[in-house]
Amino acid sequence: MKTDFDYPNKTLLGTVVFRPSFNNFEKINTNQAWSLFFTAGKEDKVLGEQPELGKFFTYLLIAFGVTGTLWATYFNNYV
Repeated sequence: MKTDFDYPNKTLLGTVVFRPSFNNFEKINTNQAWSLFFTAGKEDKVLGEQPELGKFFTYLLIAFGVTGTLWATYFNNYV
C-alpha cells in the first residue's frame, strides 16, 4: 500500500502555537486569537484576515459579562 502522507516538516501536524514560525512573541490580532480559541490551538487563520468577526466575538463576550453582572446585581438586591 502506497500513501502520500509524507510531511517533510514534523511541526506541520502540531499545534500552531508550538511551531517555531509562530512562537516569536509577535502580536496577534483578534481574529487569530479567536481562531486559536475555537480550534484549540490548531489553526490561526480560520476566521480570515478581516478584523470585524474577531471584534464581534470580543464585543459579544463583553456584552455577556456586563449583562450577567447587571442581572446578578439587580436580582441580588431585589429580594
